[in-house]
Amino acid sequence: MNIIAETNFRNLGALKHGKVRDMYIQDDRLILVSTDRHSSFDRIIAHIPNKGAVLNLSSAFWFGKTQDIIQNHVLEIPDPNVTVAKRVKPLAVEAVVRGYLTGTTSTSIWTRYRNGERRFGDLTLADGLKKNTKLPHPIFDPTTKEDTHDRALSPADLVAEGFVTQKTLDRVKAAALALFARGQEIAAERGLILVDTKYEFGFDGNGELLLIDEIHTPDSSRYWKLGSYEGRIAKGEEPEYFDKEFLRLWFKEHSDPYNDAVLPEAPADMVAELSRRYIELYEQLTGETFSIDRKEDPVSRMEKNLRKYGRQ
Repeated sequence: MNIIAETNFRNLGALKHGKVRDMYIQDDRLILVSTDRHSSFDRIIAHIPNKGAVLNLSSAFWFGKTQDIIQNHVLEIPDPNVTVAKRVKPLAVEAVVRGYLTGTTSTSIWTRYRNGERRFGDLTLADGLKKNTKLPHPIFDPTTKEDTHDRALSPADLVAEGFVTQKTLDRVKAAALALFARGQEIAAERGLILVDTKYEFGFDGNGELLLIDEIHTPDSSRYWKLGSYEGRIAKGEEPEYFDKEFLRLWFKEHSDPYNDAVLPEAPADMVAELSRRYIELYEQLTGETFSIDRKEDPVSRMEKNLRKYGRQ
């Protein structure tokens, strides 16, 4: 199976390799190529077949379902792995929205709750809550967007430290909560729970606030299966999830992923399982069959589909 590890197209503009996307920068637009790279522990740990196409097509679906809430940066989807987008000035804030008391990272609400924090957004949580409990209502829990590690800061601290103005943050919060409500509504119709997610925003040349990057993908969002949630929680079990955590845990058990110079190769069965989960989630959410032309090498296919964007 063809894996898209990276691209190096000529004549598309300056190339910047992100963790997952290859970005070609032009004067007024970006060509964003979603590769099959899988990033955890601030590094690439595997390449997951079809991941790039699933992420790109999932975002395309959700951008279409939410453009009545806020306009987005999409100009065209010329290929399953490519989005051509407006070039904007991104905000240095990630708009995280959480609906459940869960997570494993240092910035997750469950980790912070377990460490004694009780105030999250406009909620003060009681003592003694269990992991994976549904919150009284979704909360806006933003983090910084920095080159090292993102930090969970209160809205007041974000403004005080100069990451964003209060006026812009108010607009971002309103948009993020509305987007999350739409996401939860559509997910529930498909038998899923949208647990938490993050959004990114930026200003275009006219000063309009736009939704950018990705939306409600398996990389930026956590999903659980709705039908089994209450029963499993009642028995003290973890929800059924589409999470990539199982692969992260394998690396933590078999290496020191933050410090080892070379990591072991991801087990083939785990790579295949994660690919299957990505596709299953895409099909369940969109109601569409995931299908791409496998007869042609994907890099050649993208090169052909992007020819009109070439710069002489």
